[in-house]
Amino acid sequence: MVRPTRLQDILYHDWLLPQEARSVRSEIRRFVDEEVMPEADNLNTCIEDAAAFPRRLFCRMAEAGLFGVPFGVECGGRGLEYPLCAATVTIEELAYASDGLAAIYDDHALLPGAALLHGSRDVRRRYLEPLISGSSIACMAITEPHAGSDLRADTIHTHAVRDADTYVVNGRKRFITNAPVGDFMTTLFVIDGAMAMLVVDLHASGITVGPPDHKTGNRVQLTADVWLEDVRVPCGNLLGEIGKGLHIALAALTWGRIVIGASGVGMAQAALDECVHFMQRREMYGGTLGDLQYWQLRLAERATQISNARDMCYKAALLYDRGSRKPEPEMAMAKYYGTQVAGDMARDAVQVFGGLGYVTRLGADGSTYRVEQIYRDCKVAEIYEGANEVQKRVIARSLLGSEYLS
Repeated sequence: MVRPTRLQDILYHDWLLPQEARSVRSEIRRFVDEEVMPEADNLNTCIEDAAAFPRRLFCRMAEAGLFGVPFGVECGGRGLEYPLCAATVTIEELAYASDGLAAIYDDHALLPGAALLHGSRDVRRRYLEPLISGSSIACMAITEPHAGSDLRADTIHTHAVRDADTYVVNGRKRFITNAPVGDFMTTLFVIDGAMAMLVVDLHASGITVGPPDHKTGNRVQLTADVWLEDVRVPCGNLLGEIGKGLHIALAALTWGRIVIGASGVGMAQAALDECVHFMQRREMYGGTLGDLQYWQLRLAERATQISNARDMCYKAALLYDRGSRKPEPEMAMAKYYGTQVAGDMARDAVQVFGGLGYVTRLGADGSTYRVEQIYRDCKVAEIYEGANEVQKRVIARSLLGSEYLS
C-alpha cells in the first residue's frame, strides 16, 4: 500500500522549536517510518488483551532511547536542554501512526517519570532508571471509580495508614494504562486526610489487576482497574511530602496535557494527509474528489487549524523548558485545541472516504482505513489528562480571575 505524502513539511515551516527538538523529530520520524508503520494497522485494530501489548516495539523504543528523551543524564536520560519540546514532538510523531502507542509512551515515560523525579535518589535508582531502560513497565494511578477530574482528599478513596516502616494501602484505581502488563505504578492516595503519592509494586501481595477494558479506540493502550487490599509499601517509596500528592500529580499532568495536545495534532495531520491522498485519486463527476471546491476549502480550513494547534503545543512546551513550570493559559489552550482539531479533522476524513471511512475492516479484501482508526482514537484525547471542559475553565480563570470560578 502506498503511504500518503506527509504534508507537514510543506504546510508548516518550523522555526519555533529549538534545533535540538527538530533533530529529535527527524530521529523519531525515521523510527516511526521504519519500526511503527509496518505494525500500525495491528496496533490500531487489535482487541484489548495482555498479549496485544507491543513488547517487541516497546523494547525497540527503549533501545532507541525514546524513554530517555525527557530526563537528565544522571538517571540515564538524554540530558537535553529542551526536554519537553523533544517529548512533545516524540508524541506527535508516534500519534501520527498510532495514538494508542503514543499513549503507552505517555503513561510509561512521561507521567510516572515526572512523578518519580520527586522521589529519593534510591527511588529514582530502583524505578526511574528501569523505566528509562525499558526493563520495567510503569503506570500512573490517579483516577478512581468516583474521582477523575475532581481530585480532593474527600473524593480519593485509596487510603493508607502508617505501620512501622511501611504504609498499608487499600483502595481501587480505574483506567490505569499499562496495568495489565505493568511492574509498578505511581499512586495518588490519602493518609491522615492529606493527599500523597507513593510508588506501588504491582507484583506485591494484595494487588489485583482486572482484565483490560474494551474501548472504542486506542486499543493497544491497555487500561484496567487495580485493587489494593492491605498492600504494604515501604515508607521510602513516598514521593515528595505528605500533603503534596496533588501537586505532584498536577506537575506530571503539566507534561501530559501539552503532549496530549500534540497527539491530537499528530492524528489530525495523519487524517489530513489521508484525505489529500484519497481525494487526488477518487474519481467523481468526471474528475476527482479533489476537484470539488467544498472539500478544497474545508481542508484549507483544517490545515490552518492544525498549524495553529501545533504552534500552541510548541509554545507551551517551550515556555515550560524555559522555566515556566505552569505555562497557563498556553497549556490549557494546547490541550483543548489540539485534541478538538483532531476530532474535527477525523470527522471530516470519514466523510471524505464515505463508506470506506466507516469500516474497521472491509469484508471483501480485508483492507483497513486509517481514518476510521483515527476517528475512534481521537475522542479519548478530549477526555483524559484533564477533560477539555476543565481546560476551558482554566482559560476562563485567566480571563476573569479566580474569584469567578471555584
